[in-house]
Amino acid sequence: MTEKRVQLNADEQNRLFQEAKSNVNGVEEHDSGDESTEETGVVQRGIPHGEEPQAPDDDFLAGFPDDTEKLSFRQNLIPKIRGLEALTSLKDLDLYDNRFSKIEGLETLTELTSLDLSFNGIRHIKGIDHLVKLTDLYFVSNKITVIENLSTLVNITNLELGSNRIRVIENLDALVNLEQLWLGKNKITKLQNLSNLKKLKILSIQSNRLTVIEGLEELESLEEIYVSHNGISKIEGLDRNIKLTTVDISNNKISKLENLGHLKNLQELWASNNQLDSFEDFESELKDNCPDLETVYAEGNPLQTNNFTTYRLKMKIMLPQIKQIDAQFIRP
Repeated sequence: MTEKRVQLNADEQNRLFQEAKSNVNGVEEHDSGDESTEETGVVQRGIPHGEEPQAPDDDFLAGFPDDTEKLSFRQNLIPKIRGLEALTSLKDLDLYDNRFSKIEGLETLTELTSLDLSFNGIRHIKGIDHLVKLTDLYFVSNKITVIENLSTLVNITNLELGSNRIRVIENLDALVNLEQLWLGKNKITKLQNLSNLKKLKILSIQSNRLTVIEGLEELESLEEIYVSHNGISKIEGLDRNIKLTTVDISNNKISKLENLGHLKNLQELWASNNQLDSFEDFESELKDNCPDLETVYAEGNPLQTNNFTTYRLKMKIMLPQIKQIDAQFIRP
């Protein structure tokens, strides 16, 4: 297997590119003023002092052997996906952090199993429906508003759509082999349309707009769920997810620890920065019901902020099986 890692005049171009990115970081809810809003295939980012580095020439892929199986073009200034047609043996393609807004030029790459298109300006998921061997697909930090055109990619096990503009979970029914779904930092208001994902083990939907935990009844294989930084006020909806080992409900509006005692395999509970004020709730829910529990995060709740000196001791007494409270391990 031939592996190539490419850097195109990396030192100067990456320096300028990172400076440009730092100027637009922090803009979250709308397009930044110096990025093109047209789907031209090029994401226009302003470069300090107007010093726009020259994009790679059309022949920048010249010399790569046809049997190349892995390519990485991370953090370059590639404005358009091109020149890959002859690399029909390619299995792993990393185009993370470049400058294109359209998915194109992948028509012949039918052997791909991993494709990373993160940190670009992609608005629409299209042009990949023929890549039926994909198992890992990454779209982190783009401008995607709709989950679409994935129905043929039935072999995907890991789908990353974090940091986009998605409002609705939809069009995932065909992904029956999906094991990991990452949807953090979008605009999703409801957990829905997940019932076909029978093999799903990890669901991350942090930093969205959820108020209720729901729609997980069919996900009996679920092992880890991350719903931190939402507006959830009650722990519920996990009755049939008995394989859960990790539950992250931190940074919500939860005032009572409840409906967790049936999770016999629970190992980690992250519940920091809520409105929990009862040590007794932790004891009644977790002490005898969750023998494998090792880690509990509860700082930032009234039970910690109102009991600075005794918080750790009380938690240790209530849950003698745990080995870590917040970021600190318990001494034997």
